[in-house]
Amino acid sequence: MSGDYSWLSHFDLGLNWAVIIKWLPKLAQGATLTLELVAIAVIAGLLLAIPLGIARSSRRWYVRTLPYCYIFFFRGTPLLVQLFLVYYGLAQFDAVRNSFMWPYLRDPFWCATATMTLHTAAYIAEILRGAIQAIPPGEIEAARALGMSKPKTLFYIILPRASRIGLPAYSNEVILMLKASALASTVTLLELTGMARTIIARTYLPVEIFFAAGLFYLLMAYLLVRGFKLLERWLRVDACQGR
Repeated sequence: MSGDYSWLSHFDLGLNWAVIIKWLPKLAQGATLTLELVAIAVIAGLLLAIPLGIARSSRRWYVRTLPYCYIFFFRGTPLLVQLFLVYYGLAQFDAVRNSFMWPYLRDPFWCATATMTLHTAAYIAEILRGAIQAIPPGEIEAARALGMSKPKTLFYIILPRASRIGLPAYSNEVILMLKASALASTVTLLELTGMARTIIARTYLPVEIFFAAGLFYLLMAYLLVRGFKLLERWLRVDACQGR
């Protein structure tokens, strides 16, 4: 891309703006892959976290033990270590290489997606557990007094109420996963950070490229925050929490 960039002198920060503008399409391509990673991970993680959170909030120890161990492992170990275990570790087993999952597990995109999904599911499950326990007992007792069975109480009272209570914390988890997606670059995936590192290897201008990548992260985070704010307003989360 060529052109006159003299107008950028008004915003001169000692940066080579021509280089930044030249590589914006490539950075946008990496940002798109980042959004795909995060979207799949947080949605699949939410679906996995729902039964985990319900089981985790159970009063029976044998029901909550397995979810507790799962959550303890994925919350207690770094995401980078988990990613390396999936990407490099699973390939060591012949059973994995001969299975139908191998075409996916040898792909860095699906390895990163699976790892991020398992990781965020542990955090979302704890968010859901806390939200379920924060529901006033009187609401559940009222549902049972009206003759609702336990499954109906769960699906019509507990989960809708818990979703409103836990939505602000869930939005924070989505933002954290957006930033954590930068670790996918360590397994050769050209998401935003990986693309930035590749461009830096060609241009030898790390400040300019990482500055542009940071702006992309800020923009994506801002859009996510505004989207969740609108969702909270639509669901009347503040009213649900008594504010």
